[in-house]
Amino acid sequence: MRIFIDADGCPVVKLTVSHARKNGIPVTIVKNYAHVIEDDYAEIVTVDISSDAADYYIANKITREDILITQDYGLAAMALSKGAYILNQNGLLIHNGNIMTLLDRRHINQKMRKNSRIYTKIRKRTPEDDEAFLLSLKKLINDAI
Repeated sequence: MRIFIDADGCPVVKLTVSHARKNGIPVTIVKNYAHVIEDDYAEIVTVDISSDAADYYIANKITREDILITQDYGLAAMALSKGAYILNQNGLLIHNGNIMTLLDRRHINQKMRKNSRIYTKIRKRTPEDDEAFLLSLKKLINDAI
């Protein structure tokens, strides 16, 4: 088992690495070269800044029973097809039963932004959000082992 983190814009990188370190689980952080991330435990992979470069890297490297942390439902769908476990930054477990709904919602939101210039407001992340994510990560690791 390895944890992959789609790190561009991910608010739980440090939290994930800290928990993985405590459990001896290897971590690969994938980011584009516009982001600076340093860590003495995780493997850090820097990819091109082009659209979806990090996603394609992860999709090509992730294997069955690895864990992926991502906010990108397209990447999540690719990882599901490989048998990986996926969590988003809020601790939502993404699986075959909810991926189509998430992809549909993403599509509708993209259309709304393009056609109506309607944007969703993203609230500030709270410590409770981090706790919920960590609880889901712990449960996922325990269930997977």
